[in-house]
Amino acid sequence: MANKLTKKNKFLIISALLVGVSVWFWQHPLHQAELAEKRGNRQPAPVTSQPVARTQASKAALSVEITQPALVQWPMTLVLNGSIYPWQEALVSAEIAGLRIQQVLSDVGAQVSKGQPLVLLADDTVKADVQKQLATVEKDKAALAEAKSNADRAREIKDSGALSAQKINEYMIAEQTAKANLALSEAELENQKIRLRQTKVVAPDDGVISSRSANLGNVVSAGTELFRLVRQGRIEWRGEVNADQQMALHAGQSVRLSLSGGKAVTGKVRLISPTVDSNTRNALVYVDIPKDSAKPGMYVQGQVDIGQQQAVAVPLSAVTYRDGFAYVFELTAADAQGLRKVIQRKVQTGRTRGEQVELLAGLSAEAQLVLSGGAFLNDGDTVKVVVMTKRGA
Repeated sequence: MANKLTKKNKFLIISALLVGVSVWFWQHPLHQAELAEKRGNRQPAPVTSQPVARTQASKAALSVEITQPALVQWPMTLVLNGSIYPWQEALVSAEIAGLRIQQVLSDVGAQVSKGQPLVLLADDTVKADVQKQLATVEKDKAALAEAKSNADRAREIKDSGALSAQKINEYMIAEQTAKANLALSEAELENQKIRLRQTKVVAPDDGVISSRSANLGNVVSAGTELFRLVRQGRIEWRGEVNADQQMALHAGQSVRLSLSGGKAVTGKVRLISPTVDSNTRNALVYVDIPKDSAKPGMYVQGQVDIGQQQAVAVPLSAVTYRDGFAYVFELTAADAQGLRKVIQRKVQTGRTRGEQVELLAGLSAEAQLVLSGGAFLNDGDTVKVVVMTKRGA
């Protein structure tokens, strides 16, 4: 009986010891701290017997670089719109009427020289008129020779009394009439030769043919347009400016024209129109541009540098666009851990030049900004500032 009681006592003692160990474990401060952390409590439970220091550091949303607004000398530029025209356009037309086009010697785009034949007209009738007039001239020459001979004899016997004064006077008048008839015939002959030359239509100046209306077989009239010619191949850009912009322009200024395909060409202001269009209230600025750099009729944009002014600029990467507005992220002072918060500020941007954009309003010149990565940030985010080492440094 005593032996059985002894085993029962041992069992009770062991059970009591296990319960005591369990209670001690659950009440221990370290276990309580772990439970608090698992429940979302970021601060560990207070420790009475043995203090344990555990802190959770704030985490940075992004590592960023710093930039600041810079005062720069920003070029002032006028942006104008306009079209390209020939410097001067010559009209090539027929000077003779009623003749058929026999041959067309040039076409659109051809480079021609002054005096170069462009069209040949049928000249058969004109040549016949020339031959006819040549015969008339010869006839009048013979008539003049006869009249001159009669007048010379009359002058020789004038004092002998063989001829009356009236007859002698008739011979003198006949000589003068024959001279006049010959002069008239020769003038008409020259006129027919001119008509013959006019059957060959030539270029009035060096240049490029821009249009052609001459067709083989057409019967032309005097003044009929056959070709249009860009004189000397020169072209110009004519931009529109208002009254305020006109005051900033003068002859000799450089103008950059932006052509299709990303090409650009530079010209010089030749003159500014002395009058303003009554409908648009704009004036024209005439800019000479290099030959063959563009085609007449093209509508292009031009930029004219008119000086410089001071501006506040930041890198393009520092500006973030959201909902149609521009923002930058300004950095606050660093905390004890060296981390900083960002403040989203709305700004007004202006012109862009290279990798910089002008800030017109919304920011002080002393502000420190996030250089890049603004698309991944929100107002109030914590960031870590780093200094990037350039390659090759």
